[in-house]
Amino acid sequence: MGFSSFSLKLPCYLLLIFLIGNSLVSANFYDEFDITWGDGRGKIINGDLLTLSLDNSSGSGFESRNEYMFGKIDMQLKLVPNNSAGTVTAYYLSSKGSNWDEIDFEFLGNLSGDPYIVHTNVFSQGKGNREQQFYLWFDPTADFHTYSILWNPKHIVFSVDGTPIRDFKNAESVGVPFPKDQPMRIHSSLWNADDWATRGGLVKTDWTQAPFTASYRNFKANDACVVASGKSSCDGSGSNAAWLSEELDNSKQERLRWVQKNYMIYNYCSDSKRFPAGFPPECSMA
Repeated sequence: MGFSSFSLKLPCYLLLIFLIGNSLVSANFYDEFDITWGDGRGKIINGDLLTLSLDNSSGSGFESRNEYMFGKIDMQLKLVPNNSAGTVTAYYLSSKGSNWDEIDFEFLGNLSGDPYIVHTNVFSQGKGNREQQFYLWFDPTADFHTYSILWNPKHIVFSVDGTPIRDFKNAESVGVPFPKDQPMRIHSSLWNADDWATRGGLVKTDWTQAPFTASYRNFKANDACVVASGKSSCDGSGSNAAWLSEELDNSKQERLRWVQKNYMIYNYCSDSKRFPAGFPPECSMA
């Protein structure tokens, strides 16, 4: 059924809501993000879909127009399908400067039929080395899935389709810096990293498969503090108190344990060869 015949069956007020709702959705990516590099390889399509592409000349990327100081950030991604070996789709929050803060999702491509690796990391004051890696319990190239970051003064929680996969807790009490003083923008990029991304660089990018494309939709930052001219939109607001102090309830803690037991493939807090003198202090926190 075409739009014209469909619209005749709607009461006028419902049609108005339908049109307004779609116009709000279609303006989202245009309003929220800028394509920052890639010479046309990054595209916003009808406002509600964004794609990044990679070929043997260049990748592409985008960043948010807003800076955030704490927030609940959701984005749906569909990753590069088929033989994605050598490619990395990075989706992250980052501040500027030499002592930057950063919260990373990175999706490491693989040979057809082999699982993607979801690489997570947290930088505070320019120091990272806090990697955890996971497989997923579904094919992330077949459809869109929601990848979320909850960032508040107590926790950074990485979630996939509402299931937490990692909880990085504020460990300032034991001397570990925590990202809480620098506003961050949302970034994403699709790029070639075949020197390390797939099996430590043993598997190279197959450029006959190019262009490689990742897709994005349904960005949400409804619960987030936007920083403009040094002032946060959450200053003096009590309406954001719930998510600003949110912690994992018992059900989500159980789901987190399930993911980490069955799908975690690397945890820096278990890598004794990397830390022969003892694990970082945050590793001892329950």
